[in-house]
Amino acid sequence: MRVLVVDDDARLVELLRQGLRAEGCAVDAAGDGLTGIAMAAEGDYDVIVLDVMLPGMNGYKVCAHLRQVGNLTPILMLSAKDGEYDEAEGLETGADDYLTKPFSFVVLLARLRALVRRSRPDRQVVRHFGDLEIDAAARRCRRAGQDVPLTGREFAVLVQLARRVDEAVSKTEIVDAVWGDSYDGVLNIVEVYVSALRRKIDKPFGRASIETVPSAGYRLRADGG
Repeated sequence: MRVLVVDDDARLVELLRQGLRAEGCAVDAAGDGLTGIAMAAEGDYDVIVLDVMLPGMNGYKVCAHLRQVGNLTPILMLSAKDGEYDEAEGLETGADDYLTKPFSFVVLLARLRALVRRSRPDRQVVRHFGDLEIDAAARRCRRAGQDVPLTGREFAVLVQLARRVDEAVSKTEIVDAVWGDSYDGVLNIVEVYVSALRRKIDKPFGRASIETVPSAGYRLRADGG
């Protein structure tokens, strides 16, 4: 089980790291919301442990952002607050479970395992565009029956185009969804990722599924090119 822990409490993170590794889990950690988003986009995690109170971007916003970009990794939200409205807000933003601090490690581990078990059969969100297949649950892309390995951000860009198939999606919209509102780099980063997608999902198969729409952005064809 690969776990991403997003929490700014260094002591708690280290305890979770030690405990989860002792149970055979691979653990990565982020100390703020923006780093958590970046790591979730690049890594292939089975579950995310997400604290509510984070610097940069709170856990509610991190969770909502991940769901917006098509990341369906199960999320267990942690909070020092035990009010029912806080729990409801966490669940409504897309979290799968909510645990109040302080908590038992045994309970945390059991809930993480339960989330992972439930996610495997129940999160089958597969879409087809001709012979192009996008499996949002497994974060897997296939073309003509062959697996096409994509990085986390490549897959996130592809998901944004797939969500609005046959519509032009602007660079700004893609950057906001995939990199977040705090991104202060150039919009041409989108061109780099679109070019990478074309090299992987189109060129080897003689397809042209991603079209450039002048002055508007990019469009994924419903027929897969």
